[in-house]
Order: sequence, then C-alpha cells, then structure tokens
Amino acid sequence: MPRKPQGAPATGVDVLLKVYAKCIDGQRDVANGRILEALSQ
Repeated sequence: MPRKPQGAPATGVDVLLKVYAKCIDGQRDVANGRILEALSQ
C-alpha cells in the first residue's frame, strides 16, 4: 500500500460524496435539459 505524504488530506469517497451530493442535488432536470438541447442542434 502506498504511503501518503505527511500532512496529505485523507479524503475518502464517502466524504467526497457527502460534500458534493449537496452541490449536484436537484440538478438532474437542468442537466438533462442541457443535454437534450445540445443533442438537438
């Protein structure tokens, strides 16, 4: 197992999901609309 440099953040996937889930929550309709618009051009 590779060693982490001292002082490196130990950010696990679970932490990232908790943080970024707040950023993307509720954006599915907006994203799908943008995708459909781009595909129809």
